Amino acid sequence: MKKVLFALTILSFMNLTHTMAQELQQTIRGKVIDQDSKISLPGANVIVIDSNPLLGSSTDINGEFRIGNVPVGRVSLKISYIGYEDRIIPNILVTSGKEVLLEVEVRESLISMDEIVITAGADKSEIANEMALISARGFTVEETKRYAGSFNDPARMVSGYAGVTGDASGNNFIVVRGNSPRGIQWRLEGIEIPNPNHFSDEGATGGPINALNSEMLANSEFYSGAFAPEYGNALSGVFDMQLRKGNNEQREYSASVGILGTGLSAEGPFVKGGRASFLVNYRYSTLSILNELGVVDFDGIPKYQDLSFKINVPTKTFGTFSIFGLGGKSNILESVYDEVDEDRLLSEGDYQANMGVAGITQYWSFGTKTYLRNSVSVSQNGSGYLGYEPDSQENLIRMDEANLDKKTIKLASTLNHKVNAKHNLQLGGIYTRHNFDFYSEYFDSGEDEFVIGQNMDGDAGHYQGFISWKYRPWEDFSIVSGLHAQSTTLNSNQFLEPRLSMRWELSPRQALTAGFGIHGKLESLTNYYSIVTDDNGNTSMPNMNLDFTKARHYVLGYENKLGENLLLKMEAYYQDLYDIPVEDLSTSSYSLINQVEWFTDRKVVNEGTGKNYGLELTLERYFDNNYFFLMTASLFDSKYRAMDNIERNTAFNGNYVGNFLFGKEFEISRKLGKKKVIGFNSKVSLQGARRYTPMDIQASIEQDEAIYYESEAFSKRGDDLFMANISVVYRIDRKKTSQELKLDIQNVTNNQARLDQYYDSDTKSVEYGYQLALLPVLTYTIHF
Repeated sequence: MKKVLFALTILSFMNLTHTMAQELQQTIRGKVIDQDSKISLPGANVIVIDSNPLLGSSTDINGEFRIGNVPVGRVSLKISYIGYEDRIIPNILVTSGKEVLLEVEVRESLISMDEIVITAGADKSEIANEMALISARGFTVEETKRYAGSFNDPARMVSGYAGVTGDASGNNFIVVRGNSPRGIQWRLEGIEIPNPNHFSDEGATGGPINALNSEMLANSEFYSGAFAPEYGNALSGVFDMQLRKGNNEQREYSASVGILGTGLSAEGPFVKGGRASFLVNYRYSTLSILNELGVVDFDGIPKYQDLSFKINVPTKTFGTFSIFGLGGKSNILESVYDEVDEDRLLSEGDYQANMGVAGITQYWSFGTKTYLRNSVSVSQNGSGYLGYEPDSQENLIRMDEANLDKKTIKLASTLNHKVNAKHNLQLGGIYTRHNFDFYSEYFDSGEDEFVIGQNMDGDAGHYQGFISWKYRPWEDFSIVSGLHAQSTTLNSNQFLEPRLSMRWELSPRQALTAGFGIHGKLESLTNYYSIVTDDNGNTSMPNMNLDFTKARHYVLGYENKLGENLLLKMEAYYQDLYDIPVEDLSTSSYSLINQVEWFTDRKVVNEGTGKNYGLELTLERYFDNNYFFLMTASLFDSKYRAMDNIERNTAFNGNYVGNFLFGKEFEISRKLGKKKVIGFNSKVSLQGARRYTPMDIQASIEQDEAIYYESEAFSKRGDDLFMANISVVYRIDRKKTSQELKLDIQNVTNNQARLDQYYDSDTKSVEYGYQLALLPVLTYTIHF
């Protein structure tokens, strides 16, 4: 009996040890599909590279695979399928809190099946969109978390890329290759959406805080020029973001508390055993919560909240449906008091902004070579402002009011047909309908009357169509050509935009790329409906016939894979901008090429020009062996001409920008059932100063508004900008849970570069804007 008990004890101990040893393991699941036709590929092999014993799986009849017992940490997958090029997905972060869900696209090989396909190894530079061959960059949700100073925000993250400059004052304004931030387009699930930033104005593309939580993102892409034919209504850059699918087998949750927000997310199947899934995230301003609890009490509390979701519903007959949404609401009430008499109120401002989009997309396959992608979405975005000043009896009097609201319906359809491994065709159309209600006015103290800047409600339509053809005559050579066309019901203007790009693999490690494209963009609707007052006091809306703002992009690139995880990339570009709206006055230097937000108060015509040219360099070591680095450098020049025909610097002509990012992880503890990792990340940036127009200080004080020396437009420079960011991440994996504590510090040296000038009507003085001060952000997140 003692021997039996002893044996049972040993067996129980062995079983307990085995169970504990298996605690820090996770499952990787996903689907393998054809890159061009999107059909599932049964029988593909998926293995975890360097796993011992070998971990792997084959896809089933639906193209789906499952690999269990994958150790927590970072792993790489290799996908192989007969007749297709091998695909390697490097540096997948596996945590104990959530399963890893992937959708992997592989490209059909032109080499016959009995030949050996040789791959160069992991290539993170590849992107999912097979029609984009140049000036494109893929990014993962893990990167948005890893880059120091990004605050888990893709807009802040891309400022580390070559040719991209962020906004030192703290907004998410993105300058790409010397262009205005207004040239950026935001897309979600393949649909153009309103600006997804809190506290933003109509027509702007940035804001202090992004409403889209990075926890919701799947692998996404950023484009900086010579766009593929499907991308229209953009001049400088495109954020093409995708939401990930929720886990369709088990419920999973996340909760986070940080200075920038407190949020909850949930995902899982609607019905156990079903294929449909949901993913939802809600976030609320932490400072607002603390204010409501009485923990903090000060003026100017930023209040905001946002909600995002995705529902994925596969069907047997009509393909897969995705229902998605994103909404954000923000407001801030600011009071300005006299610096000497702190009880004396000088002004009060109530600012509000909101945006929302909801849509449904359908991927519908017809056989093995053709699919249709349909989508419909509705969106709303707007901003409002009420400004007050006290009168002689200390009663608050309204001095400013603005309410700019826009509602949009968008219909889109794209037909994709894969003729064979050499030819792929796309044909698509987009219809957009805007309904708007714009009103704004301010009190002009000099004229002692209110001046109306907007007072219009109505609707406007926008039509777009495109055709793309990808041709691969050889395994190492690809060409994409096509046309994009657009027109608007605002006037009779139409525009045809040819596109052409190529990629030539000189060797398994070297490639040449080239691209050309003509691109047009509608101005903000508020610019069309601006009310302009002439010298005689008469008002009109003279900008109704504005044409598209246009640009020709030329790009030449070279890539060299210097090592298994090391990529050197260079691109030279020239952009010829034309039909830029400029003030209709022969002596004027005013051009909308320098506009960032709001709307113009002048009569403008499409007779301005501009040019951007530069050279970009990227040296990147992909995350491997627990570290990565990214070095980027850009030299550029950005000029414009208005009606005075003088070539001037644009507001965004900083001439140079350089970034160095480095990160490393250390495993500090590994015990049965527990693993601890600490990571250090840094980013150092140096960029040339922005330009600004000098202000006539005396005239500004006398007229109580900013008066500029416009004959000297953008002749002054602020200070060159130095920015150092650091972040520390502490991650603990336990059975079924993963916890992360992150401290992200922007501008750790508290550098205070002088950026520009502005007139302060409260203090009746000209002030300087400075670089955002040191900003620490602490966030705790748990996945379970």
